[in-house]
Amino acid sequence: MISLGFGKWARADRIYALEPLEGAERGHGRRTRVWVDGVPDPVVASRTERTILAEMGHDGAGASPVLDDALDLAERLAAAVEEGRVDLGDLGRRARRVLEKTARPPEAEHLF
Repeated sequence: MISLGFGKWARADRIYALEPLEGAERGHGRRTRVWVDGVPDPVVASRTERTILAEMGHDGAGASPVLDDALDLAERLAAAVEEGRVDLGDLGRRARRVLEKTARPPEAEHLF
């Protein structure tokens, strides 16, 4: 099962097409149209096509989920600036989460 975000799931072997949303269609939890075998209309996923492909096991899926999170953060920041309503607390929390994913675990202390 592949998470499409916001409680939506699909069997990986039933997904037959992914289409990234662009322009005004994209944003606020809307990233990718996902066509699932047996479902007449595409499902709108909150995850990017690269993340979905990576979870499906496609090594050539492109960027990592950390990059997707960073791009999502940049998109949120750009939209907030355009609206003139930047929530620095929210952006700071999201930035910390992205940075935590890239932090290396502390090396074990050598006794001798």
